[in-house]
Amino acid sequence: MYTASSQRYQQISYRRCGKSGIRLPLISLGLWHNFGSIDDFANAEKMAHTAFDLGITHFDLANNYGPEPGSAERTLSQILKNGLGKYRDELIISSKAGYLMWPGPYGEWGSRKNLIASCDQSLKRLGLDYIDVFYHHRPDPETPLEESMTALADIVRSGKALYAGISNYPVDRARQAFSMLRELKVPCLLHQINVSMLNRHYEEEGMFDLLDSEGVGGILFSPLAQGLLSDKYLQGIPADSRAKRNYFLKESRITPELLEKITRLNQIASERSQTLAQMAIAWVLRFKGVTSALIGASRPEQIIELVKGTENSSFSPGELAAIDQILHA
Repeated sequence: MYTASSQRYQQISYRRCGKSGIRLPLISLGLWHNFGSIDDFANAEKMAHTAFDLGITHFDLANNYGPEPGSAERTLSQILKNGLGKYRDELIISSKAGYLMWPGPYGEWGSRKNLIASCDQSLKRLGLDYIDVFYHHRPDPETPLEESMTALADIVRSGKALYAGISNYPVDRARQAFSMLRELKVPCLLHQINVSMLNRHYEEEGMFDLLDSEGVGGILFSPLAQGLLSDKYLQGIPADSRAKRNYFLKESRITPELLEKITRLNQIASERSQTLAQMAIAWVLRFKGVTSALIGASRPEQIIELVKGTENSSFSPGELAAIDQILHA
């Protein structure tokens, strides 16, 4: 039976989510990949234990994570039953709904029907009485925003979730969502967005200023750009990489021009006594309004490496200028 490290809260720092009472670790663990029914359960469980032993209290899911869809939630349920669950009150467990989960017109997007049914299904798969944070996973171009936000607020009021969040919303839509949830007396806790050195559009459109002014925590997924911002691809494309398995990272994206940028960024990381992955995490954590970087992992050693990287999270003006020059080349 698993027993957590007694030193777990001395391993990583925590930040407050906007103006809320919740603090999250600088790194959160995402269960998007490697926790599905096709993956090795023992490895998944070891990663979860390693994360918690390092002070990572936040585990992030969505109803469709797998594969098969829903199986990541079932995997975490089994990990909780095997011993992690005795620390339930120390954990923040989040899930989401909005992408395709079941056939027919109610199995995706942002209707009240979809969001409430999805939350109920997630609770059953997880074997939990409540989810800490329940997100709308993506903006719906057809459902009125008021319907989606009212559904989130009602999920919180019902006790099925403690906090509401949104994900992948552009600035204007996010501003509207924050306002609606505030009027409903269920303020948005977190906005989850895709940000990395190779994906800066949220930075350019002013999202971090909005998060800071609204008092909403930012949690940034894919900070390593699906592993591109690591040393994994510097010597070619490994056979076991995401690019070879043709998930969301396509092999065609790894061009000579991109590899040159990654190589130059790796040199700056080396001068900082960091790996490229550690520097990439530190880079996204520097933005105002950001609470946590959401990582994926395929083995426990990757989690250990990235937590160590938070020990050096400041950049000199010269380093930032050099990084910008590389990225805009």
